[in-house]
This record gives sequence, C-alpha cells and structure tokens, in this order.
Amino acid sequence: MSSDKQVADVEVQRDDHVAVQALDSREPRRMSNKERLSAYFTIAAAAFGLISDGYQNNLMTMTNVVLKKLYPVEYTSAVSTRVSNSLLVGAIIGQVLVGLVCDRVGRKVALVGTTLFIVIGAILGTAAHGAHGSPQGLFWFLTFARGITGIGVGGEYPASSTSASEAANEKMVGQRGPVFIMVTNFVLSFGGPLAVSVFLIVISAAGEQHLTTVWRVCFGVGISLPLTVFYFRMRMVSPTLYRKGAIKRRVPYRLVIKRYWKALIGTCGAWFLYDFVTFPNGVFSGTIISSVIHDGDIKSTAEWQLLLGAIALPGVFVGALLCNPFGRRNTMMLGFSGYLVFGLIIGCAYDKISNIIPLFVIFYGLMQSFGNMGPGDMLGLVSAESYATPVRGTCYGLSAAIGKTGAAIGTQAFTPIQLNLGKKWTFIIAAICGVTGILVTYFFVPDLTGVDLADEDRKFMEYLAENGWEGDVGEDDWDESDGASSRSGDAVTVEKGPR
Repeated sequence: MSSDKQVADVEVQRDDHVAVQALDSREPRRMSNKERLSAYFTIAAAAFGLISDGYQNNLMTMTNVVLKKLYPVEYTSAVSTRVSNSLLVGAIIGQVLVGLVCDRVGRKVALVGTTLFIVIGAILGTAAHGAHGSPQGLFWFLTFARGITGIGVGGEYPASSTSASEAANEKMVGQRGPVFIMVTNFVLSFGGPLAVSVFLIVISAAGEQHLTTVWRVCFGVGISLPLTVFYFRMRMVSPTLYRKGAIKRRVPYRLVIKRYWKALIGTCGAWFLYDFVTFPNGVFSGTIISSVIHDGDIKSTAEWQLLLGAIALPGVFVGALLCNPFGRRNTMMLGFSGYLVFGLIIGCAYDKISNIIPLFVIFYGLMQSFGNMGPGDMLGLVSAESYATPVRGTCYGLSAAIGKTGAAIGTQAFTPIQLNLGKKWTFIIAAICGVTGILVTYFFVPDLTGVDLADEDRKFMEYLAENGWEGDVGEDDWDESDGASSRSGDAVTVEKGPR
C-alpha cells in the first residue's frame, strides 16, 4: 500500500507541475507586424491619454479662482469643495469599475470606455448652465459634469497604466520602470503646467473682462486631448501578457487577497497618504498663492502657479533616474521624506516665509517635487508590478481608488483645517503624512525592481494550483501559431490533479 501511495503522489505532483507550467510549455510563436507595433502604440497612447487626466486634475486650480471672482458671494468654500470633489468621487467609481473591466473584459474595452467618459464629461462641463442663469444651477451642473469626467479620469489609471506596464515589459524589461514613469506620472504632472499655460493664453487673448469665456474655453480644450488617442485605442491589440494570462471567469478573489494582502496594505495605504497631501495642495494651490500675493490679480496668480508647477516637474525625472539603481521602495521613502522636511520648514515658519513670495513658491514647489520623485513616480509603478496579470487591473484600480479617497478627504478637510487651525497646519500635516508614508512603504510595499512580470504570473499560477483552483487562463482568441489569425478555445486550463 505504501508503494502504491508513493506512486499516486508522484503522479499528482506531475499533473500539478504540467498544469501550472502550461503557460510556459508551449513553443513561442511568431508575432504579426500589428502586434509588434501595438506594444509601442499602447505605450504612446497611455501617455497621450494620461495627459488629459493631468489636465482635468488641474483644471479647477485656476477655475476656482475665476469662479470666485465671478461669483464672490455664491461661490463659497463649500461649493468650491463640492465642485472640486465631484471629480474625485467619479474617479473612485471609475478606478474600481474600470479596474474590474480591465481584467474581466479586456484592456482595450476599458481604454475606449474611459476615453468616451472623459469626452462626454468635458462637453457637459463646457456647456454647463443654470436654469434662468442661476449660479447655483451652474455649480450643480458643473458638479455633475465633473463627476462624469472623473469616471473616465479614474478609469484611465488602471486601464492605461496596466497596459503600459505590460507593453513595456514585453519590449524593454530592464527599462520598464523609467519608461512607465515617463508615460504615466510625467504626463500626469505635466498636466498642471499645461492647464495653467492654456489658462494664461486664453486670458491673455480674451482679457479679464471676459472671465466666463476664459473658463469655458479652458474646459473645451479638455475635450480635444482624449480624442487624440481614440483612433489608436480602437485599433490596438491587448498586451501579450494579458492575452496569455487573463482569468475572465471564476476569479479566485479569496486566494488573491490571501496572497497579496500585505502588498495591498502598502500600495493602498501609501497612495492614500500621498493623495491626501498632494491633491488638495494642487487643487487649492491657486487659492493658496492668491492669498499670499497681496492685491495680486488673476494673471499674476496664474504666473506664480506656473512657476510652482515648473519647480515640481523635475522631481519626476529624478525619480525615473533613481527607480532602477536605488530601487522602487527606497526612492518612494526618499520622496516621502521631502514632505517631512519641507512641510515642517513651511509650516513652522509660515508667517515669515509667506511674506517672501518667491521663497514660499520655491519651498512649496520643492515639497511637491519630492512628492513627484517618490510616491508620485513609484506608486503607479509598484502597483503595476506587485500583482499578477490576471488581477493587475483590479488591484491597481483598488489602490488608486483608496488614494483618491484620501484625495477627497484631504480636499474636504483642507478648508476647515485652514480656518480652524491656521494655514500653516496644512503643511505640518503634510509632514506627518510624510513620516507615516515612510513607515508604510518600508514595512508593506514590495520592491520588484528589474523583475520580469511574467515571473510573478508563473508563481501566481503555481499558487492557484497548489490551493486547488481550477479554471481557464488566457483569452479565447489567443493564438500561439503565427500571430496572423485567431482560433477560439485556445485558453489554457490550470487544474489540480486528483488526490
């Protein structure tokens, strides 16, 4: 009996090994020209798509200043917060839903859907109008329009970022990190200076006597940006990693949480802290600067705002340079330390520094630059690298959604903190978040610098097989022959052998 049991065990182990190696056992296929080019188009389309995200994220920076000028009584701090937060609420919904769509339906469907939401929301925002010219009706219309835009903006995070990381891994594993940063966080950060530059051009052309025209034109520019990539997204092919490793039915979420709970705490927690600080400081930076510029006009505020964005942008490049030699986790901790240092400097000496406008803007910009260098660059990267392809969109979307929840809470709390504790406390709290971010990153964020994403996919499949999961892996039209045609039913099955 003992001999029979040993033979049976060997057969079971062999069945398990064969099953989990199914993804790697087949002969590599030749790729069509369309597939070879599609990876590069996917990376480029992610960059152009996320520019519209960065623009929309920063659109309210100067719009808040303009609307306050147009409606000094009606546009209260509560209304300003509501309009600004509507984008965040929509983004949270979009990140969770589109993250699921990315994994369960496909990367292409998710990307096309997010583009449509941004375009529709931007059109509604540009045409926003209150009944009989009611300012309150206008503000509620803007709230609704910004919420629709937010669904698309939020969906871009998991849709564009997961596709870009998989495409970059396919073409340049060693440089995946820097390439990913340049087509994600760089263009997101560039959206700030872009939004202010567009505002300055429009206000210079229209004049401060036509502020209603100014903010509507700025909203209208947001319609064109996502349309630049719509055609390419309709023509794209999903990355090879996804087509080979997707799990569209019977996703074992319990096993996913059991395997990735620590990484989820790290990416969700660090993203919450980062967005809690950076988003309200971005949305209300125009208001902050206008408050320290005594008798400054709107154009002067915008010019200082543009300088602030320019100072914050180089941090993105430093993070891209450091992510490989210094490591993802160490670079993120270094960035959080910038919040600690500059947050304390500005907060503790606020009354003196705020009287020296250039010094205030430089320190403020350096704090945001460290944020870009560290968590701004690394959070999307580690969220794309920490999870296997079948659940990458879901886990990335959840992490980003928790981050946007932090942004919404931070935006909601920003004005009460200033009114009840004083303006300096917004920076002191940023320093506290910096310390907390360092601890969360050190203990919970994994560092997969230089690791091929396919390696984690293989380990994940082994893990599923070891825990008794059975199901289909890969898209039904995944073709291993010559890349020129598709055949259905080619998905790989992972199952446990009989015990």
